[in-house]
Amino acid sequence: MIESGSLTPGIDPARFGLPPHTAVRYERPDPALERMIADYHMFDSEEHAVNRAIEWMLPNSPAIRIILADRPIRLALAGARYDPLPTACFFGPTSQAMEIEVSGGLTIGASLTPIGFARLLRTSAAELRDNVLPLEHVMPREQVAVLVERLRDHDRGRRVKAILDEFFLPLMSRPHRDEPELMRIMAALQGDNLDNLGDIADQLGIPSHRLLRLCQRHFGFPPKTLLMRARLLRSILTLKLNGNRTGYVGIDPAYFDHSHFVRDARRFLGMTPRQFLQLETPYLNASLRARAMVFGVNVAALQPATGNSLGA
Repeated sequence: MIESGSLTPGIDPARFGLPPHTAVRYERPDPALERMIADYHMFDSEEHAVNRAIEWMLPNSPAIRIILADRPIRLALAGARYDPLPTACFFGPTSQAMEIEVSGGLTIGASLTPIGFARLLRTSAAELRDNVLPLEHVMPREQVAVLVERLRDHDRGRRVKAILDEFFLPLMSRPHRDEPELMRIMAALQGDNLDNLGDIADQLGIPSHRLLRLCQRHFGFPPKTLLMRARLLRSILTLKLNGNRTGYVGIDPAYFDHSHFVRDARRFLGMTPRQFLQLETPYLNASLRARAMVFGVNVAALQPATGNSLGA
């Protein structure tokens, strides 16, 4: 397996709380890529100890993932089943939780910000949302083959950051014309005092029709959906990481009552908050803790906008 931890100083993997025979790494991308890539992540488990284990993934940002596992990994998302996932995958932006079945092996990934999506791909994120595709469907086959080959020699995880930095730096060197507006939208979506398209448009000084187009193309969803997803994620993460399986104390103040929270949970998780919190998700819990230790945020979809950028 890979070695759990991070190249970021001061990270103690013993605090991740990982289940036996599993490993997690999170790495920060090169500073020139931090606007475009929210994180590098590595998830691993031993085949002899993990056999068809069920875990869950929360709704999140788009990601490129390379699966280096001998046994198939299966995933259910938005009524579709991917059995097995291809070696090189593109996960579109998601608005629903995903059930995943693993039998051991390593997954290496890079989570993209809306700016990273805009620089790397020439398509609309709305066309890829709640979907998993072979990576060569959205990137040249030759580039995908090079990435997979390089990652097969990863030195237990420590070389992955350098491999991914080297791969993405030239591909993301050209700024996209929409980036100034995307940065402002990314920052606004992290606030908890906005509720609709008009609120965001007024705050940012962007016409509503353009704001809707920008969000659909680069984020994958309309602004209201993005606000609802962020509010639900903040709330469910607070309850989950505090070990609260029954009450709803600490949910986002934008929820005017518990039934409002339950409706959002059914939409984004496919079940009530209580049902989700009662699931046994030790690997997800450890991954959320590990990411927060490296980035200060549990999931990429809630990552604050940052100001440094290659080519800016």
